[in-house]
Amino acid sequence: MASKHPSLDIVESYGTELSGKKIVLCIAGSVAAYKALELARLLMRHGADVTCVASDAVTKLIQPDYFKWATGNKVITKLTGDLEHIRLADYKQSDIIIAYPATANTLGKLANGIDDTPISTVLTVGFGSKIPILMALAMHEAMYENSAVLRNIEFLKGKIEFISPQMIEGKAKAAEPEDILEYVLKKFGHSPMLDGKKILITAGPTIEYIDSVRVITNQSTGKTGVLLASQLVSAGAKVTLVYGPGTEKPPMGAKITRVKTVNEMFDAVKKEMKDKKFDIVILSAAASDYTTQKTKSKIKSTKESLVIKLQKAPKIIDHIKKMQPDVFLVGFKAETDISRKTLVESARKKLKESSADMIIANDIGSKYQKDTQYNEVLIIDNSGKVISSGRKKKVEISKFIRKQIENRLK
Repeated sequence: MASKHPSLDIVESYGTELSGKKIVLCIAGSVAAYKALELARLLMRHGADVTCVASDAVTKLIQPDYFKWATGNKVITKLTGDLEHIRLADYKQSDIIIAYPATANTLGKLANGIDDTPISTVLTVGFGSKIPILMALAMHEAMYENSAVLRNIEFLKGKIEFISPQMIEGKAKAAEPEDILEYVLKKFGHSPMLDGKKILITAGPTIEYIDSVRVITNQSTGKTGVLLASQLVSAGAKVTLVYGPGTEKPPMGAKITRVKTVNEMFDAVKKEMKDKKFDIVILSAAASDYTTQKTKSKIKSTKESLVIKLQKAPKIIDHIKKMQPDVFLVGFKAETDISRKTLVESARKKLKESSADMIIANDIGSKYQKDTQYNEVLIIDNSGKVISSGRKKKVEISKFIRKQIENRLK
């Protein structure tokens, strides 16, 4: 098995907005080419897989090995029998092609169907296969005002996207890497409604100690909550995740607080809400309803029977609005093997008792247990309407929940 390239250690260090996205970065022969290294790293830090295509002129300015160092991927400097242009730019092979910086020459070749270089060929194939293309032009101001260049821009408008250059010192300078990143993030999930919102979310199960080694818990993996946290990070929210001992890996773009017991989870929520004003609180954790008095040492296994006393655990949702009355509160209500009508009634009761703004209800009984990769949730709020997600994979459920929260914030 091939070892992981060291440069990939930075992937998702800033967020998960671009996780799973394949981005082709075409670097044309402009002095601004050195900025492409920074752009590649920024895209990777938000989760992207970046492959660079460099022109001959660029390789005279920057050694191709630098681009391989930056991305962990082989750099395309010529087309071979491996058909690199098809692998990168054929139908659905990549998610976006970015020409950064893009010269007048690159622009003209794309506008006129000329494909005599690796970059122009990749762009031509991508243009035909309708992969989104983003072009950040860089050239001398007089070139930018050339009528042929303007004609090429006009022809491609509406067919590809342009990031306007900055007119400085008689030059049309390429936009900054941060500007390109912002465009790409918005394209792949940023939300005007959730951008910058402070969100506290709980996820995963809790464990309650019987003795020093034994616990009572439940079968929650934390998957739905973690996927939802990832969706919110992708939307641009500032996410704090209070996470019980679930099996799913939490998103790197969130602040993570690890807890074990329901009381630890409650204490962590109280601390976060004391220290920070949140816009949204989402309680997706399968927190224990009952807790135990832990014995000091391991209970001996010689007894024929054992009685364990359980005490009612705090209902975290009932305390949220008391701490921050204006927060948008989302709760989860899970039941097993009941009718849809009874599930809705149970959710409405919880909505009223907790003063929540929205309850996400689901039945985790026998049908769910047959295949826990799928689920169906119902959205219940104070409007009286009930909205179903339909039976979907959990990643789609998380997208559905995010959308429902966005709709109610409008």
